[in-house]
Amino acid sequence: MMPILYSFRRCPYAIRARLALAVSAVEVELREIVLRDKAPAFLAVSPSATVPCLDHAGSVIDESLDIMIWALGQNDPMGWLHMPDQGHALIAEADGPFKAALDHTKYHTRYPELDPQASRAAAMAFLTNLETQLGDGFLFGTAPSLADMAILPFVRQFAFIDKSRFDADAGPNMSRWLETFLTSDLFATIMPKLPKWGEGDAPTVFAGTITPPQVAPQA
Repeated sequence: MMPILYSFRRCPYAIRARLALAVSAVEVELREIVLRDKAPAFLAVSPSATVPCLDHAGSVIDESLDIMIWALGQNDPMGWLHMPDQGHALIAEADGPFKAALDHTKYHTRYPELDPQASRAAAMAFLTNLETQLGDGFLFGTAPSLADMAILPFVRQFAFIDKSRFDADAGPNMSRWLETFLTSDLFATIMPKLPKWGEGDAPTVFAGTITPPQVAPQA
């Protein structure tokens, strides 16, 4: 039976899972979930009731990074898993302090006790620390790794809180890194607009080997 991926188009966690699945060319049935009206079949499978969630032969993978590693473990044509240990440390920092600062900025009304400007500054500090490292185009050279593709969906989410302000504050390497991602064939492939999935719908098969994003030329 084909694995089933429960997903939500704009969720950065679901985006990074789809990135790895697309590059690995592992076929899955893609089921688009509406977060305010979650399908009962999805709730019956996902322990956390969050996307993405991969259901494969009775086994459930409920964490986006684990889905990425699962897919790339089957087929990693672009060598995303070949990165130094620092890459895993960067992902942990992005998933932890950076994501918290992002949420405190984007959803600041939920956190009245926090200063949204201080939260934004904390998020920008993480991104600024990556500026020199991105000098060759990606975090570990001229080709993307797991770290790039696990972190970029969250950079996208943060940037579009206030894109003009982000463009003014981000360094040239950071801006180029994000723009290369946003304009890539890979990103276009994993962002189809799909209707909400419902029980009995014909399956939507998601798969494909994608040309990786190329390093944008130096300005």
